Amino acid sequence: MAQPAVSIAKKKQAPSLLEFLYKHGTLLAILVVIAYFGITLDRFFTYENFSDILRSISIVTLVAIGITFSLIVDGFDLSVGSTVSLATIASAAALVLYRQEILVTLLVPLLLGVAVGLLNSLLIVKLKLPDLLATLATMYAINGVQLTYTKGFSIYNDMPLPDGGTAPGKFIPSFLFIGQGEVFGIPFSVLLMLVVVIAAHLFLTYTKPGRLFYMTGENREAARLSGIPVNRYRTYAYVISGFFAALGGIVLASRIGTGQVSAGASFLMDGVAAAYIGFSVFGAGKPNVIGTLFGSILMGVLLNGLTMMNVPYYAQDIIKGAILVGALALSHMQKK
Repeated sequence: MAQPAVSIAKKKQAPSLLEFLYKHGTLLAILVVIAYFGITLDRFFTYENFSDILRSISIVTLVAIGITFSLIVDGFDLSVGSTVSLATIASAAALVLYRQEILVTLLVPLLLGVAVGLLNSLLIVKLKLPDLLATLATMYAINGVQLTYTKGFSIYNDMPLPDGGTAPGKFIPSFLFIGQGEVFGIPFSVLLMLVVVIAAHLFLTYTKPGRLFYMTGENREAARLSGIPVNRYRTYAYVISGFFAALGGIVLASRIGTGQVSAGASFLMDGVAAAYIGFSVFGAGKPNVIGTLFGSILMGVLLNGLTMMNVPYYAQDIIKGAILVGALALSHMQKK
């Protein structure tokens, strides 16, 4: 009778280890990565470096929160990276080419982000196209629009114009403060990120509309039969995704001080990885904003350390892909 008892004990121990890794693996990974880079890199534990990490994390988190909303309703948005680029170009053009003030500069890219979300919801909700194919088509269309508008060139202060003159406007200090300014030593973009994370978490956790988002994604037919306007909440999710991607593009443009073509392309992979890593934080097992924040922190610290170690950007993409596969595999194993 001793052998079956040992076998049962082993069976109980294995799931408990997997459950521990599923709940706390992301936090352990963050601590291990910080410790490793802190030991191997002399300049890792400096204020300047941590400030740079936090600024980059803020953009990824804003984009990833939008992706999280689309995942909550059982969808997916591949167009966020191109939307970031579109917002970056739009805000730069408003300042440099059209000499607009801060209100118009913020409003135009945000409206463009909402328009992208409405386009995605039209294709997915109304025309019933698969979300991956619809948002993939939108991604390429947006890339084509920004390349056509800019003719492939970046937008920056004193840039030459086709008529031989120079651009009449410039990046104003109030706009640059969004990505470069600090409040009591804390980057303003980080404070903006924290406000958005807290607001989104409270909305999804403690309000009726937030719970309806989750109910829509968990069982669409059951939600519809219970009276929930499923298509409306799916539309909301894609509009929110476009809005936060545009907000991330504004922060990016204000941080780098130029409107670079396809500058947001890398944020698609970073945002998706952060959102899926967030599934496992504290064993949530579903898309959640707090988990997405921790996923962004892991990605930000890891990529910063790899950059300081002079790891090529194409090799970093391999690591990003491996992290995403690991997060998906761990989530799948836990569900089984």
